[in-house]
Amino acid sequence: MGMMRNLIASGVAAKVVQELKKPQNQAKIKQFVRDFQAKQKKGGTGGRAY
Repeated sequence: MGMMRNLIASGVAAKVVQELKKPQNQAKIKQFVRDFQAKQKKGGTGGRAY
């Protein structure tokens, strides 16, 4: 079972890396990081308080 889990995790990781190389996804990630950093500078928590 552990070997199967590792195999699936490797496949998922490979797919994530493949998607990250696409220019449109890189632009989305950069925009997300900019927005997140802007929120942090304003003093926002970036999430909900429980």
